[in-house]
Amino acid sequence: MSEPIFRIEHLHKTFGDNLVVNDLSLAIQPGECLGVIGPNGAGKTTTIRMCLGQAAPDSGRIEAFGLPIPQQVREAKKRIGVVTQFDSLDPDFTCAENLRVYGRYFGLPRHVIEERIPKLLEFSALQAKANARPGELSGGMKRRLSLGRALINDPDLLLLDEPTTGLDPQARHLMWERLQNLLQQGKSILLTTHFMDEAERLCDRLLVLDHGRKIAEGEPRQLIREHLESDVVEGYGDGARQAAQAHAQLASRVETSGETVFFYLRDPKPLLDVLSQDHSVRYLHRPANLEDLFLKLTGRQIRDEG
Repeated sequence: MSEPIFRIEHLHKTFGDNLVVNDLSLAIQPGECLGVIGPNGAGKTTTIRMCLGQAAPDSGRIEAFGLPIPQQVREAKKRIGVVTQFDSLDPDFTCAENLRVYGRYFGLPRHVIEERIPKLLEFSALQAKANARPGELSGGMKRRLSLGRALINDPDLLLLDEPTTGLDPQARHLMWERLQNLLQQGKSILLTTHFMDEAERLCDRLLVLDHGRKIAEGEPRQLIREHLESDVVEGYGDGARQAAQAHAQLASRVETSGETVFFYLRDPKPLLDVLSQDHSVRYLHRPANLEDLFLKLTGRQIRDEG
């Protein structure tokens, strides 16, 4: 395995009495997508801010391309592209001008910027919107423009903080396609996301955070195998809760969320045979997935931001 291009070692960060990041370590290899998932308040965005030198850790070490952060963050940022949770596009500039001005921040020669602008507009599927301002764009277009802008310096590493939040399914799928293209080009990505299908599609490895602490790490399918039963049966309808009580012994564990009962099983056939005769319950049989993993490790309770 090659030397990581980015690493965090034993990072701690507190705000007042609140421990936001707790002894966090991670490393990203060239060409790898590392996903970070966790509930609201798990420390994901604070970690990204420290990686960019926008917040100082209380202790621990951050290193990008062999450069310490925040001490040499300006030098490291020359090889990093960033897409934040919220758009920071300049509303007074057109799409092309947003790219042009951002390129100047990196001190790129004018001819290099002008050569890259049409390519990035094409990559962002915004060729026809070169002269449109952000206020004229849909949410998906703005996110694609933000991604294109993050590539103006041809970075080796992208830090993406929930890049598809608020997008409709079509826009999300287009963003996934663009991110997969970047990985095929050999770029590395650190991705935070609340979408488990996004994490499973894009990420080579996943890190699960809760209360600022790493509670699991590994390849998506490996984590599912390690922590979950192979099959899930979801029960719906008036008889679902009664079915959960009557047939709990057929499952490894049973969980209830709202009107849905989740049976986690290693052998689903006995339960499926019983439910097929019970017309008071509608049910869905599926393999265990990352959402099941997320809920098992972090719980079903709603978290507030913070």
